[in-house]
Amino acid sequence: MSASQTELDAIDLQLLERLQLDSSLSNQALAELVRVSPPTCLRRVKRLFDAGLIEREIAVLSVDALASIIGHGLCAVVEITLDRQDQQALEAFELKVAKDDAVQQCYRVSPGPDFCLVVHARDMPDYLALTQRLFTFDANVRNVKTFFSIKRSKFGARLPLPRAP
Repeated sequence: MSASQTELDAIDLQLLERLQLDSSLSNQALAELVRVSPPTCLRRVKRLFDAGLIEREIAVLSVDALASIIGHGLCAVVEITLDRQDQQALEAFELKVAKDDAVQQCYRVSPGPDFCLVVHARDMPDYLALTQRLFTFDANVRNVKTFFSIKRSKFGARLPLPRAP
């Protein structure tokens, strides 16, 4: 069943909300929170995964806690404008940046630049290598504008969901 064919009821919405807040909950704990049996909970979560509504489960690392171990590094928001914006050129650029581990997020945007990227680098030489790898040697990249983060005030991936009736 695809995401567009999936009907969501109040329990599904509660499961999605709880999993967004803490995907490490055991099936038993999750079932108790949404007031269903553990087998029902497991079956519903599997259906949400199979429908593509849940892409993956990840651990969000603490930048500040890791700073004393690996350093702060650089976080930057990068605006990219391409010379050609035909479908093939846009998809080729998206594919190239999606493969690079330094690129954490990529958005095709309008109006203004063609893309906004969120990138992480160890230091300025690492960022320079990233720019050469992704932008400088790409003849279709016309303009690059970078904003360096001086502080992360908020970070999240939670999507607001409609409240269950």
